[in-house]
Amino acid sequence: MSQKPIMVTRSSMPPFEEYVDEIRELWDSHWLTNMGAKHQELERALKDRLGIENVCLFTNGHNALECILEALDLRGEVITTPYTFASTTHAITRKGLTPVFADIRMSDYTLDPESIEKLITPRTCAIVPVHVYGGLCDIDAIQRIADEHGLKVIYDAAHAFGVERDGVSAASFGDASMFSFHATKVFNTIEGGAVCFKDPALYNVLNQWKNFGITSTETVEYVGGNAKMNVFCAAMGICNLRHLDEEIAKRKLVYERYVERLGNIPGIKLNEIPENVTYNYAYFPVLFDENVFGATRDDVYATLMTVDIHPRKYFYPLVNDFDCYRSVYSSDRTPVAKYVADRILTLPMYADLALEDVDRICDLVLSCQK
Repeated sequence: MSQKPIMVTRSSMPPFEEYVDEIRELWDSHWLTNMGAKHQELERALKDRLGIENVCLFTNGHNALECILEALDLRGEVITTPYTFASTTHAITRKGLTPVFADIRMSDYTLDPESIEKLITPRTCAIVPVHVYGGLCDIDAIQRIADEHGLKVIYDAAHAFGVERDGVSAASFGDASMFSFHATKVFNTIEGGAVCFKDPALYNVLNQWKNFGITSTETVEYVGGNAKMNVFCAAMGICNLRHLDEEIAKRKLVYERYVERLGNIPGIKLNEIPENVTYNYAYFPVLFDENVFGATRDDVYATLMTVDIHPRKYFYPLVNDFDCYRSVYSSDRTPVAKYVADRILTLPMYADLALEDVDRICDLVLSCQK
């Protein structure tokens, strides 16, 4: 049992010697960026792992999302969720698009298809749903709505790497899916991200957008940015991908212990994993109903923090309550999302979290019960 601070997550890393071996050849090539050998190798490995045809790597998930929105040449309104990390909405806004917030489902905290349909206008160009905590959106309903109205679907799949439904990777859904490979994710490249997409013609466009809009040695056709993954990050991804199944298996043990201890407690709601979904155990969200449990989310948070255990109010506050958006939007228009954001807490979850520490966390959570 650890006496050190327990953070909400901890980065997975391969054996040191394995990473050193992976990067050793870089001292011979001196090719450190601009889509070198390791970059290309990771793209190929991800295609194999995810069972997809098209993937493009980026320096992070946020730039990946911005670039796919740009590459699809979207204009107008984008229906999305306020129950997400800042990046989702910021990417939409920074590309000159207008976010329109739909509400979420209480069952899994993802976009409610009925809420989406009510918000479609002639200005709507796309839907950006978010797979939350490793759980998947209602993919079929969202695609049906998009097809009926001629809309693009771009998934923020930052939480969903390795997740499958009926054996099909989350990377396969919609027109495109963005993944984050940030250090806190189930699969990380230290910093990094990727876009998986249906239209193979987008590959060259995405590579140009992430490289200043340069289309040849003497031609610059777009006002692009610099979002190229360096090969040291790619090498970390190559190593971590080898250990992904082991990483997820360890996380599953932590998840199951939490469920064993907290799964039947009145006033506590845990996420349920559908039988046809292969899960990645990315997070362990707990929703507290203070009227039944007898303590608020904030009470539990404060109790854990006093003993150097660091859960996270994730996602809180709602994006439509951010200082930079609240003058335009009201969280009262997304009441389910507001209810959840005020009551959700993600407990520490990572592969090497000792089960004794899980028990200690659960004991502290339950000590708040009245």
